[in-house]
Amino acid sequence: MAKTVQDIMSAEVTTLGRNDTLLLAKDIMNLGRIRHFPVVEDDELVGVVSQRDLYRASLGTVMQYGEKAQRAFLESVAVKEVMVDPISIGPDATVRDAARLMMEHKIGCLPVLKDSRLVGIVTETDMLQVVVDTA
Repeated sequence: MAKTVQDIMSAEVTTLGRNDTLLLAKDIMNLGRIRHFPVVEDDELVGVVSQRDLYRASLGTVMQYGEKAQRAFLESVAVKEVMVDPISIGPDATVRDAARLMMEHKIGCLPVLKDSRLVGIVTETDMLQVVVDTA
């Protein structure tokens, strides 16, 4: 039987709110070695913000400034300003379908929704672990 998304997803998901700051996202990314955050509002998935989105938002603006100025800038920008529309998948989908969706959209994660509720996340690292386990 083919592996499903539920077999490989991380069920413990760190989320952000739309009005959280990019500084909070950056700090959590650095502390927790997390690269992707589902963004939720009233228990509904409304977006995704990734390390790439954070870099894109801050790169041109703050690279010429020091650490203090960079942090001040990131504190002034809300997650909702850089998040992207979420592409999600269900827990019963196959790992192959998840991988195909991630490749087609060139994304590094898929929030996993069951009955419109966030129940997990699948990342590129989870996909690579499948390859390692089956090779």
